[in-house]
Amino acid sequence: MSEVADLPPVPEAAGKVFGGALPDAVRYAELLADTAVTRGLIGPREVPRLWERHLLNCAVLGEVVPDGVAVCDVGSGAGLPGIPLALVRPDLRITLLEPLLRRTRFLQEVTELLGLEQQVTVVRGRAEEVLGTLEPVQVVTARAVAPLDRLAGWGVPLLRPYGEMLALKGESAEEELRASKAALHKLGVTETEIVQVGADVVDPPATVVRAVVGESPGGVRFAAKRARAARKGGRGGHGRRR
Repeated sequence: MSEVADLPPVPEAAGKVFGGALPDAVRYAELLADTAVTRGLIGPREVPRLWERHLLNCAVLGEVVPDGVAVCDVGSGAGLPGIPLALVRPDLRITLLEPLLRRTRFLQEVTELLGLEQQVTVVRGRAEEVLGTLEPVQVVTARAVAPLDRLAGWGVPLLRPYGEMLALKGESAEEELRASKAALHKLGVTETEIVQVGADVVDPPATVVRAVVGESPGGVRFAAKRARAARKGGRGGHGRRR
């Protein structure tokens, strides 16, 4: 039996969340269950729970993303949460930032197959490499990338002033946030909260750590690094598109 055949039926909640984009969401689920598994981007054990644990869990993040903003999905991997977010929120401009070539190739294929080229840009690189070469964004998203303090060190400097990082986390969210308070403060974060989204879609609801920055995202050290990169004209090839 193929991995695609192992996909569970499309849940009723998917129609509610994805609306007219449901056919594209189904196609994406099939790509995750087939191509992404074959290339080692998704574990085969995840296939039976792709809808609830991955697609819907990521799509409900759209409930807390402001209208019409630029988003950078850090460590996008197989496109989670960036691709589901693009499908439910066509008003957003999304950059999928991923350092591994095999993953960026998959992301580019998905973007083209789903007709998202005008909305989604795939960039190969690490957050610390593209700082100063990518235009600062209003929102940074991430899922299962790293502990919160490390994740903030990568994602927060990519924000524009008064932007926000939205990190999908699990049961450890409160503990991680408590442990990261000092690090977040040094990075210019002025406000934090834990938000539950998708209460009527996924069980349990998805947990999001929201960190809002002030006028200096990343703090003084990253402001200086950003300025140096800007003076170099953004050249050096770190933000490679694939």
